[in-house]
Amino acid sequence: MTEELRWDRARVVWLAALVGGISFFAAVYLRLDGPAIWAWKTSGVGLLAIWAAANARGTDGKLIAAVLAFGALGDWLLDAVGMLAGAAAFATGHLIAIILYLRNRRPSLTGSQTLLAWVLVPSALVIAWGLTHGAEAALMGAAIAYTGGVAIMAATAWTSRFPRYRTGIGAMAFLSSDLFIFAGEGGALSKDVTMWLVWPLYFGGQALIAWGVVSTLSREAKT
Repeated sequence: MTEELRWDRARVVWLAALVGGISFFAAVYLRLDGPAIWAWKTSGVGLLAIWAAANARGTDGKLIAAVLAFGALGDWLLDAVGMLAGAAAFATGHLIAIILYLRNRRPSLTGSQTLLAWVLVPSALVIAWGLTHGAEAALMGAAIAYTGGVAIMAATAWTSRFPRYRTGIGAMAFLSSDLFIFAGEGGALSKDVTMWLVWPLYFGGQALIAWGVVSTLSREAKT
């Protein structure tokens, strides 16, 4: 099988991932639930993981595939098992993503880029606290701890060599989606409002992250 054929087949998986992820908003809007819905929810990021694995040619390619695989697992566990199990899967994925981005640090950064990376984590923690400080202590503590991991992931993505307007923006969208979840759970915003924001930001963020990393690594493997 030639590299061109491998890429064409992988592209079909990419398109299928977009169909699965984008269409799932219908289930969000209609508030559907059940095993079939959990599988539908998992299909978007799960297919992104398969697409990334199909294009993996080295350690970094395998790392981004693992990041997406744990994201898909988290999507399923959140509904099928519970929030703690889902959060654990996502946290594992964030840790792998941080390793990936630190392995691919940008050689030089502008002052504004460095400032954003340093300000992002404490700012996200303050926002998470503000969104949940009126809720139960357990929720507030879990939100702050989890937000710290996502924020570090987003900061390292922003300062990595991967395209900032794909991987960097995608990581920021992922962080924003989690903050909107906490806004809904903590009562800062109505869930009727956050419903329109959480899934589009999350899946759009995952797709941008995958696109930025995989396309960069695939292009380099061909040169």
